[in-house]
Amino acid sequence: MSKPLIVPAALPALAERAERVAPFIVMDVMNQAAAIERRGGSVVHMEVGQPSAPTPASIRAAAAKALEHGRIGYTQALGTDSLRDRIARHYRDAYGVQVEAERVVVTTGSSGGFILAFLACFQPGSRIAITAPGYPAYRNILIALGLEPVAIEVGPETRFALTPDLIERAHREKPLAGVLTMSPANPTGVVMTREAIADVAACCRRLGLWYISDEIYHGLTYETPATTALAADQDAIIVNSFSKYYCMTGWRVGWLVVPQRLVRTIERLQQNFSISVPYLSQVAGEAAFDATAECEAIKAGYAENRAFLLKALPEIGLGDFLPVDGAFYIYLDIGRYSNDSMAFCRSVLEEAGVAITPGLDFDEARGARTIRLSFAGSLGECEEAVTRIGGWMKKR
Repeated sequence: MSKPLIVPAALPALAERAERVAPFIVMDVMNQAAAIERRGGSVVHMEVGQPSAPTPASIRAAAAKALEHGRIGYTQALGTDSLRDRIARHYRDAYGVQVEAERVVVTTGSSGGFILAFLACFQPGSRIAITAPGYPAYRNILIALGLEPVAIEVGPETRFALTPDLIERAHREKPLAGVLTMSPANPTGVVMTREAIADVAACCRRLGLWYISDEIYHGLTYETPATTALAADQDAIIVNSFSKYYCMTGWRVGWLVVPQRLVRTIERLQQNFSISVPYLSQVAGEAAFDATAECEAIKAGYAENRAFLLKALPEIGLGDFLPVDGAFYIYLDIGRYSNDSMAFCRSVLEEAGVAITPGLDFDEARGARTIRLSFAGSLGECEEAVTRIGGWMKKR
């Protein structure tokens, strides 16, 4: 005799904090573009912040050689000793900053680094200052972890970067626990000066706040080199990754540099979350530091794309953009044409075949009049995109 079916009185509720996490709009744009391509349509991709160049050959060769040995196992939770040593040496070579390898944590991309850092530093409900416009995953990861993102609007008067005055004002309204900056920045491309970073670091120290510096686009600047926050404060928490400069987005490997007192806490978290970062990705990451010539050649392509777009976009009526100091983005104000960036981008995709990202991904308050273009592809793709968008705008 079969047992009677048990029907629950009600379905379990979903976690409220997870329900509050907004979609990453750029990924939705990717899906829409893919649907057009499946139907046989042509799309120029300028939506995703992902290098179109392959991972440099020397990096792939190092991983392939490691794969020949057959056994691909766990590593130490903090990363292999050799990779941590190599990252520490990178700070001495690139910035003249002394970093002990014991303070380096290898992570599953910068995303894994943020989760580890946020959990190690902040109590539930803590308030963390971020910029608007800014990278949307900051906001969404903080919300998912039960923390409160405090979006501080920045503009041309501060070169779209946080300042001590803005931080102190937000802290007076209700105490902050930390501050997060990004330089070069996504979506603006703005690079903070050495002095601006030092001012933010000093403000955080004075107020007793954690300072987290996202440096994932280091290496991708076009006029002035980027400065690590460690040059201003050895207590700053650095988040970086091999994804952008080294063209390793899919390898999912990055790193943190943290104060010594955080290392064991983060190690325990990593042991339980992922045991370790994939071994092959760590081998590839170590090899990346010797792939500078290949990476600089790829960067030269971005520089060529940047120069073309800075000239060509104003010629089709899209000349209201921020300084493009670094990364591979142009953040445009389209207020002359539309106050609905979602509809604007949808029309450009469907009618012109160019995928671009609405500013609402980056700025909930003002993003309805902005868009972001990525120039991480080829010069030919940039030229085709301008031709298509320009033709589409003439028909409006």
